[in-house]
Amino acid sequence: MRGDGDAAARDRWARRARSFGTQAAIYAEHRPDYAAAAIRWALEPVGAIEAPAVLDLGAGTGKLTDGLLAVGAEPVAVEPDASMRAEFVRRHPAVTMLAGTAEEIPLPDDSVDAVVAGQAFHWFEQARAFPEIARVLRPGGVFAAFWNIEDGTVEWVAGLQRVARSPASMPAPPADEPLPGHPLFVPFEKAVFAHAQRRTADSLVETIGTHSHTVVIPADQRAALLGRIGDYLRGRPETATGEFDYPLHTEVIRAVGVRVG
Repeated sequence: MRGDGDAAARDRWARRARSFGTQAAIYAEHRPDYAAAAIRWALEPVGAIEAPAVLDLGAGTGKLTDGLLAVGAEPVAVEPDASMRAEFVRRHPAVTMLAGTAEEIPLPDDSVDAVVAGQAFHWFEQARAFPEIARVLRPGGVFAAFWNIEDGTVEWVAGLQRVARSPASMPAPPADEPLPGHPLFVPFEKAVFAHAQRRTADSLVETIGTHSHTVVIPADQRAALLGRIGDYLRGRPETATGEFDYPLHTEVIRAVGVRVG
């Protein structure tokens, strides 16, 4: 979902998209990884390749790159934000990191077996990004996008979602929102995988503090919001003391590129 509607909404969306670099080190420490089963499912179409070359597009600090390395892929990363790139290089010095965007990928044609995006696809300008992704994919290559999403069916998580809303929060997409599509790709398919992150009340506040809707608001509003979140977590028996599992699910969409010409 991209920012549309009135000018204020578009500006808010753009500011959220640019906000992550200010939180790069905290992002690296506190954002969750991705379910390993989700990564394996995303790469199934290129599973015959022993060590597929995979572009992590909008790679941030490398949360998805960690999972790609764990399944034996050979990643290369592209990220537009300088602070996020610096944190990525600190954490993954052996992985190539390039400055670029989904709309202008700094790789040659037919250079990777797969392109993946973790918590990033919704920021892409899809009309420009899809042709670029298709351009860098080899024949039979796959594009996959990942999201870690809180499990709102759990009562205390649903309460947290209500408490954590800020003036910059966007409405959640409808459950029946159609999958994206483009003529350069076969129809997308979707899968969902159970996941969790081990947290404490304080570390979960830190995690939510990396979310764009908490970063772009004024400092006083941010402090008040994070304070309310901490009070809520310390007031719930499930999260008041010690470590607990923060219930998530990893959603993935994937589509194989269609070779033209």
